[in-house]
Amino acid sequence: MSFSSDVKNELSGKIPSAGHCRYAELLSFTDPVRAFSEEEVLKRDCCRRAFLRGLFLSCGTVTDPSKNYQLELLFSNRDAAERVRELLLTYEIRAKILERKNHYVLYLKEGDRIADFLALIGASDSFFSMENVRVLKEVRNTVNRRVNCEAANLKKTANAAVMKMRDIEYISEHIGFDRLPESLRQIAVLRMRYPDISLTELGQMLDPPLGKSGVNHRLRRLSKIAEEEKL
Repeated sequence: MSFSSDVKNELSGKIPSAGHCRYAELLSFTDPVRAFSEEEVLKRDCCRRAFLRGLFLSCGTVTDPSKNYQLELLFSNRDAAERVRELLLTYEIRAKILERKNHYVLYLKEGDRIADFLALIGASDSFFSMENVRVLKEVRNTVNRRVNCEAANLKKTANAAVMKMRDIEYISEHIGFDRLPESLRQIAVLRMRYPDISLTELGQMLDPPLGKSGVNHRLRRLSKIAEEEKL
């Protein structure tokens, strides 16, 4: 069964106890414009909510939130769609309208606005079900972003390390380590011998030991020497 059907099944079991709310809900099944022409019908907050609940039952759909976010109310005339949009604005829910095959569709595409609408019409179970899905999606998206970011950083670091290693090999073949200052010669020899160890580990093998930033600085100097030699 679809998420839209789940929402409607939940709402169909919520019959308003007050007669004015039942009347407001029934109007949404017949002529939504008529409800706005009868001043007393939508005067109470409870009646407005009942009216919107009836609208969703009669002409509404909502997609499975695990796939995407889309809630629609279908109207035969634009005036009714515009009036319902204005009504939703009183609850700070901003909807849009589009024309589709001689009908007017009032729709919500943002997850938070759809959740607000479900809460407004009393579909509390569906609201919490959607919120659970939204939280899981947000956590998954956050994890994916972090993993992608870390993967990109690792790739960048690996590429930089490969380039520095090629620069050292170039110096070895075209310049010779014996022509380097002792501080650079020492680190060039160690990097050639241990290409896979970290900068921190490399620094600990120097005499005297050197921190990660110091090691990186010397490697950059070696790269600069290689670049200048290639010119």
